[in-house]
Amino acid sequence: MRKYLLPVLLALFVLLDLGYTFVQSYQLPLEGDLPAIVLPSPECRQVLSDPFGWAVLTRNEVYVAPNRFFAHAAMVSYFKSVPFALQRLTDPISSVYAACALFGVLVQALLLYVLGVYISGTYQLTSRGFWVVVALLAPLFQMVGYNDQMGIIDPAITYTFFYGFPMLLLLVLLLPFYRAAYQGQPLRVSWPGRLALVGLMVVLAFNGAIIAGTVAVLFFCIVLHWAVRQWQSGVRFDSGQWLGRVRQLPPLAPVLLGLFAALCVYSLYIGLNERESVGQDLPMWRRYARIPHGILWQYRKLGLPLLTLAVLVNARLIRRLVPATADSQRILRMLRWLGIFAVIYVLLLPLGGYREYRALIIRRDSVIPLLLGLMFFYGLSTYFLLHHLPARPRRWYLGAVVVFSAIFLIADRRMPRTTNACERENLTRLAQAPEPVVRLGAGCTVMAWGNVGAPPESEINAQMLEYWGITRGKKLYYQQGW
Repeated sequence: MRKYLLPVLLALFVLLDLGYTFVQSYQLPLEGDLPAIVLPSPECRQVLSDPFGWAVLTRNEVYVAPNRFFAHAAMVSYFKSVPFALQRLTDPISSVYAACALFGVLVQALLLYVLGVYISGTYQLTSRGFWVVVALLAPLFQMVGYNDQMGIIDPAITYTFFYGFPMLLLLVLLLPFYRAAYQGQPLRVSWPGRLALVGLMVVLAFNGAIIAGTVAVLFFCIVLHWAVRQWQSGVRFDSGQWLGRVRQLPPLAPVLLGLFAALCVYSLYIGLNERESVGQDLPMWRRYARIPHGILWQYRKLGLPLLTLAVLVNARLIRRLVPATADSQRILRMLRWLGIFAVIYVLLLPLGGYREYRALIIRRDSVIPLLLGLMFFYGLSTYFLLHHLPARPRRWYLGAVVVFSAIFLIADRRMPRTTNACERENLTRLAQAPEPVVRLGAGCTVMAWGNVGAPPESEINAQMLEYWGITRGKKLYYQQGW
């Protein structure tokens, strides 16, 4: 019975943390992209009718999100069903806030699970090691504290659908490849599993540039790593030798990854015709000049510097205090390749275009693969040290880990600075108003990025609120006064 006590306590800690995240998320206001994507607005309809961007390929058309069909389709499907299911438990207004909070918490919980599997090597929820890893990672998921630096779950639910959720699916896709490589064995997947992987590749490739860009850099690093290993084994400038080594590779993994790479290249190509990029150009040299400012902005608070320092300290401790073994050397190599991946990824970011809302190029959403990489390595190296440090240093190290986690937990203890209390009041006023055009207070936004100055500007929002049953009939609105 005693051996189950620690996993139970750790699981309870993680569940409480997820519950608190739900409470925080439930207080957040709605954001401006939600109604246009879910309804959808006229601008967002073409991507839903052209999943693979044939209009770009055949007619060179420019429209909203040509390579993001599955991100849009996921939002439409979710917000046209889940709020209605939740209305069996609560009122229509609360059901929308609950749906947003529920999705964010589910993505966070699944990310913790998948990262736990990567690091502990087991899918079993009864495993002590699994819960140790998940408990190490849970404090790093910041909903309020350091969210603007390292938030994986975004306060704007659209960004969670477009960034956090696809990264979760990518980790799921890569898991069998990672486990095979870690164990030094060929990839073995059944035919139904192969079909599922190919289907997931299609879904991910058409989820936006974040996945395609991540895959491009990741696969380049994989090929470079393989080439370095061949060079170290004696292959030089003989093309026949290289061709022979390629032929020796088990074919399944290269074929599947090659197909995924081709899909991502196509996705990046049709993404060049994204309407949002038109008219927002910035000279390339100025984009690169903003990268240092973006990095400094990300490191302006304690969260990300502390996580980076923990990763470097862990690597130092593995070198100095742990005997050199295959596992310890593998972990250190992972850190080196994570650094190479990060440098290449950051240098390629300006090629993805310029957005006014991402003026410094680097922002938590654009570098989410690097944030997850840091979290993964912190969990992996900390878990390794807790098992392999000598007894006396281990006690000191465990204390440092507890303090480290406490810093992140304390930072994230607050509720959001901007809550949805005012927006709820406006939505309630709108729902109860008998007139077709309603004046609302301008003290907060109402399902928009800014105040709605004239009734026609609320057309899409009004249709969305009517669809959810928040209003009876379409109620246009504008905001004036307090």
